[in-house]
Amino acid sequence: MSTTAAVYRWVPDESQISAANLTRLLRTMGLDSYQALLDDVARDIRRFNTTIVETLDLRWDRRWDELLDLSRGKPFARWFAGAEYNAAANCLDRWIDRGHADVRALIWEGEDGAVRTMTFAQLREAVARLGGTLRALGVGKGDTVGIFMPLIPETAIGMLAIAYIGAISVPAFSGYGPQALASRLADAKAKVLLTVDGVSRRGKPVAMKTVADEALAEAPSVKHALVFRRAHIDVPMKEGRDLDWETTVATHHPIERYERTNTDDQMMLLYTSGSTGKPKGVVHVHGGFPLKVMIDAHLCMDVKAGDRVLWFTDIGWMMGPWLIFSALGLGASCVLYEGAPDFPKPDRLWSVCESHGVTHLGIAPTAIRSLMVHGAEPVRAHDLSRMRILASSGEPWNTEPWKWFAHVVGGDRLPIINYSGGTEIAGGIVGAFPTMPLEPNSFHGPIPGMVADVYDTEGKPIRGEVGELVVTEPWVGMTQSFWGGDARTRDDERYLATYWERFPDTWVHGDWCLIDEHAYWFIRGRSDDTINVAGKPVGPAEFESALVSDARVKEAAAIAVPDEIKGDVVVCLAVVKDRSHEGDALRDDLMKTIEKVMGKSLRPKAIHFVDDLPKTRNLKVMRRVARARYLGLELGDLSALENAAALDAIDARR
Repeated sequence: MSTTAAVYRWVPDESQISAANLTRLLRTMGLDSYQALLDDVARDIRRFNTTIVETLDLRWDRRWDELLDLSRGKPFARWFAGAEYNAAANCLDRWIDRGHADVRALIWEGEDGAVRTMTFAQLREAVARLGGTLRALGVGKGDTVGIFMPLIPETAIGMLAIAYIGAISVPAFSGYGPQALASRLADAKAKVLLTVDGVSRRGKPVAMKTVADEALAEAPSVKHALVFRRAHIDVPMKEGRDLDWETTVATHHPIERYERTNTDDQMMLLYTSGSTGKPKGVVHVHGGFPLKVMIDAHLCMDVKAGDRVLWFTDIGWMMGPWLIFSALGLGASCVLYEGAPDFPKPDRLWSVCESHGVTHLGIAPTAIRSLMVHGAEPVRAHDLSRMRILASSGEPWNTEPWKWFAHVVGGDRLPIINYSGGTEIAGGIVGAFPTMPLEPNSFHGPIPGMVADVYDTEGKPIRGEVGELVVTEPWVGMTQSFWGGDARTRDDERYLATYWERFPDTWVHGDWCLIDEHAYWFIRGRSDDTINVAGKPVGPAEFESALVSDARVKEAAAIAVPDEIKGDVVVCLAVVKDRSHEGDALRDDLMKTIEKVMGKSLRPKAIHFVDDLPKTRNLKVMRRVARARYLGLELGDLSALENAAALDAIDARR
């Protein structure tokens, strides 16, 4: 189906429209349409944000003095200046104090079939106990705590406990290799690491603690590792540093009350890989990320108190913290599933959804592509009648998987809420809503609170053509610059250079986007070099650094190559110092090196040896050109290319 054809795959009925949170907000604001809301937000960003936080009925320990402080300009906007707000307390104490203590807050199912549930009261008790333990281990307000864990209840408890005591969480992808983990812990100067002995992946035990041990050898700031016995396997425990989670928590008193934090106090560092340089530590605050994810889930996904929300993700990717803070913040149940979606049988994910009455399922297009191969029967064997919202993020859709998701899983009755933004956004720039017709792969447009557009190369709005996705006003949840080495410093220069220097007072996100003649929006991929492997954003610099760590490799480039299942896979181009070293032996060694650094799940599809890489005169590798040549695409502007012969070398190895 053409994305420009006026044919809709899904149309809401009147009951879906009238009951939607978005419809209620429009009534509150005296507006008659989504477009009228966007126009109102563009005229007065303050009115919308005042209204939405009142609608969400949040718990403020102190009201703000100024809703939006622009004294340092748009890039450094401060929301709710002077207010006191604790993100974890708004997920726990707020609901307990309003009579929801015995309501189910957390539902977890492990790959081995184990199930655990916790009410809001039980979850707060666990959070308070871990909070007391962390304080006893010397963690205070503003200190950083790493999280290297699978998606189990203790992971959510850890993230909430860290925020509860005013510390800063540093979640890391559970599949990272030791060097990728070490670089993040060392840069964040983490004081404690929360981890596990191991985890089962497709029935095989994986010792995560040994990865953590290698990483901690390069992260001297970490004084203690709190180890939860998830897999019950033997792992080394370093005396004085490593502590058994359950034993240690049982010996400490729970804290009596959460820390009163300011809205601009840091609560989380999310590391994201860019196209060049080391990973960026994206700074999120109590009055930012948690509010943004609640706004998005409330308006786009229509999450209500009592719903059950499952997002198939990892704590190291933005959607992991997103799930915890949005679901619990809105009084819904947070559903965690730890395993693979098709293990031990192809129907596993659908079985989890049926067993736990999931109402909202979020999943990356890659996962749907992998589940499609099993056909419709594994889905139709389960009762998914409680489900009312499907959602996706992480990468652009292809039409056939979108239609399969809508028809087979959604039964043509559920909307697919397409959602795209980023770690630095704290959620979405553009989204879809269950109140308007949808066609495959589409977005309705900006999420309320985001003043977004599509610009051409001159910084002017365009329609019907692919351009740069931009944001022209500040928003609740925007990163407070990049981590500069501790809780007091910021890398403002890198932050401004990454997003704010191309057009005046305008955030350039790095996504190609198109607005068609029917006003639908479509994301067309990244305009920078960041690679999305199965919805996981990784930077080429990390692969390249691993390759050149081998003394035989002179230089390297990592590029994204389309894949039917994963969306993108990585192909590495390597230039060796001595041509006699080229061959399978070196290739195998380099694959092992990358696996150690990045983890097996991010293993490249291929490593090719080439004579040279395309570069500019100042020796910057032109990955865009290398990728285009490798895939046989149009090369685009080559005015900066210094060594055209390098393209022939890529042709020879393609």
